[in-house]
Amino acid sequence: MTLPFSNPQEELSIVSDDTAALRTLLTSISQAEREFSRAPNSVRLTIASKQQDATRLEPLILAGHRLFGENRVQEAAAKWPELKNKYPDLELHLIGPLQTNKTAAAVALFDVIETLDRPSLAESLAKELPRSGRHLTFYVQVNTGGELQKAGVSPEEVDSFITLCRDDYRLDVRGLMCIPPVSGHVSPHFALLAQIAKRNNLKQLSMGMSSDYKLAIQLGATTVRVGSALFGNR
Repeated sequence: MTLPFSNPQEELSIVSDDTAALRTLLTSISQAEREFSRAPNSVRLTIASKQQDATRLEPLILAGHRLFGENRVQEAAAKWPELKNKYPDLELHLIGPLQTNKTAAAVALFDVIETLDRPSLAESLAKELPRSGRHLTFYVQVNTGGELQKAGVSPEEVDSFITLCRDDYRLDVRGLMCIPPVSGHVSPHFALLAQIAKRNNLKQLSMGMSSDYKLAIQLGATTVRVGSALFGNR
């Protein structure tokens, strides 16, 4: 977690830097929309807020931002319930892997889970949703690079998995998410995700991070997940 600010002057400086960086980032996204003939406001910014505490996030909320993403259920549970009570229109996405033993906690806290990636998780979520009384939407995470160490459904199995989630488990699947390999070109991965989404009639594409969000916008992203370009390297 981020350490508390050591003095008010330091806090004011960081808040000013963060809100200025947010404005710059939103302007850059708008410019990319125009450059690549995307409709205005068709791409949303998910602020990836892992390792940032509430004192650093609230100024961004006060500046008008409402969409945030967290990687870990436990970390999110320590800072977001109070903020969500204070700002009911916040939208919180889970953008990191979800263990089935944390399903209940995730359903209680998040609005969108972007990392639906296996039948056991789909089954667990389908059982928990009626108990929670909440309606969540889901993105299927696709392992576009076929990396053994990375979560996600393989491109070869994703169509049948989407059908399973929709038809058997009645989950509200709205989109896809991917994290391309660190090395190599990301364009083929973004293009592949867009192709899978099109043939499955999915409208939402969560792809692109700090280093490649403009390219993701060019290739159809509807949401980009940005952290280090806003907060600096963690």
